[in-house]
Amino acid sequence: MYDFLAHFHSGWRWVLLALLVGALVNSLLKWRRGAAFEPGDLKLNLYAMSAAHLQLIVGFALYFISMKVQFTEGFMKHASSRFYTVEHVFMMLLAIALITVGYVKAKRSPADADRFRL
Repeated sequence: MYDFLAHFHSGWRWVLLALLVGALVNSLLKWRRGAAFEPGDLKLNLYAMSAAHLQLIVGFALYFISMKVQFTEGFMKHASSRFYTVEHVFMMLLAIALITVGYVKAKRSPADADRFRL
């Protein structure tokens, strides 16, 4: 099970990256043109946010079963164990929180320009 989750988590990042870049480029281009916000724009943003949340769920599963995450004495002295145990998880939580807040604010905004900007 660990191998499947690790490979899925590793491969899914490319899908997530493609969706995030697509949503960002779409929003930037339409914001600069002053285009109307369409249902397809909201769907693209929703797919990107959903992909990020799926990556988070798989990442949490790996966090609790991985041998790379260690809470042994002195784990903060080793860059690799510190990265997987502390740094990676908190940076990804922050990134997914920002993605979620941006999606919710854009969804609730009444003006099309603000929806693309957010």
